[in-house]
Amino acid sequence: MLARIVATRLLDIRQSLRLTPQAARSFSTALNYHIDTADNNPDLPWEFSAANKEKVKEIVSHYPSNYKQSAVIPLLDLAQQQHGGWLPVSAMNAVAKVIEVAPIRVYEVATFYSMFNRSPVGKYHLLVCGTTPCMIRGSREIEDALLKHLRVKRNEVTKDGLFSVGEMECMVSISSSIFIKMSTVFLG
Repeated sequence: MLARIVATRLLDIRQSLRLTPQAARSFSTALNYHIDTADNNPDLPWEFSAANKEKVKEIVSHYPSNYKQSAVIPLLDLAQQQHGGWLPVSAMNAVAKVIEVAPIRVYEVATFYSMFNRSPVGKYHLLVCGTTPCMIRGSREIEDALLKHLRVKRNEVTKDGLFSVGEMECMVSISSSIFIKMSTVFLG
């Protein structure tokens, strides 16, 4: 009997998600898919600056020639720094050329790690834990307070370009103490 109730409920949930194609994406704030925009599409030219081209050579030199793809994380980090704190798809394509892999291999890394921002972020990018234990401890309330105080939505940048709020995976006890301190600042 219980199995039938659970199966029926799961079917109801699946059907409701099918009615709204974007619904599955709305459960996460991570940008793990790409939609071309005027400032983020593969047709925009992007290359490492002259100074960073030297850094690219130095980074790649740390890896054997048949393992250049292992330089993907430091190269993505360098590209993100050069591009003002976020990674456009054209920068990821440039990294893929350097390490001689299919662009999808670079996209997989950039979308997996929360340290890479796939859309513009503020100078101060505030991240709130989205895992269940932190939600139980009040992370959603903290996030709501930040968003209300800054007058932005999640993953939006304030008009002055200083702040943005996003979601990340848990950093365990470190994040708990930060959230408690932040809640004291923003909630009074």
